[in-house]
Amino acid sequence: MQTLPVLPMPAAILSFDFDGTLHDPASDPAVPVEFFELIRELRLRHRVLWGINTGRSLGHLQEGFVESKFPFLPDWVVAREREIYLADRSGGWLPHAPWNRQCELEVHGLFQRAAKLLARIRQEVEEHTGAKWMEWHGEPAGVIAQTEEEMAWIVERVTPMAAAEPHLSWQRNSIWLRFGHRDFHKGSSLSEVARIHRLPAGCCFAMGDSHNDLDMLDPAHAGMTACPANAVEEIRAKVAGGGGLITTAVHGHGVIEALRHYFHKDRA
Repeated sequence: MQTLPVLPMPAAILSFDFDGTLHDPASDPAVPVEFFELIRELRLRHRVLWGINTGRSLGHLQEGFVESKFPFLPDWVVAREREIYLADRSGGWLPHAPWNRQCELEVHGLFQRAAKLLARIRQEVEEHTGAKWMEWHGEPAGVIAQTEEEMAWIVERVTPMAAAEPHLSWQRNSIWLRFGHRDFHKGSSLSEVARIHRLPAGCCFAMGDSHNDLDMLDPAHAGMTACPANAVEEIRAKVAGGGGLITTAVHGHGVIEALRHYFHKDRA
């Protein structure tokens, strides 16, 4: 599996969340075939580069490409909401080393400084909820709640505690929460991809459905924004407040609707 032919001078960057936005495991196919046909068309007519901006690890995302029968790879991906990888011509992935290296250094330093604070947050979570605290390689701190309501309670409780470390942030998606550095997220990663190609935020399109997409949908990172009809209320409010599009269709069909809205001049 390879990318579409290389663009010498791209004119726009497309950034899609994967799970819940482009990809719906309950559908068959999980990603509509029409999406890929539209990407081919937009490549020719509007010189777009497209990428997946996700909380998944790179390995887990590659599994999703195979399961969803992608006919070609995206030009770039953001994995774990902060790591940038650029597709090569052989179907592999090249880490964007300057960004990824700086990200790793900043995140490592943050978790060293915030170790005691995170320990207090963990105690609070484990004493008052049934959520599980998660620690694994590359992810020193995270939470898996039992329900979205429980996760909402955790976020409300943790927010004033986390204020003690101004660089500490988190990315939330449904019942999952990952602690991280405030400067490295889906939005700043999208802006870095745009910087590589010398394109401003106004030339970037972003679409997502859950809390960890909020940064990506900020006008500072994307001048064209959308969310599918199945998006959570906070995302719908963010998109509407920025003059973006809330589609009438869900998941991948909503993505197609949004792309046609922004890139088809002959749209109704």
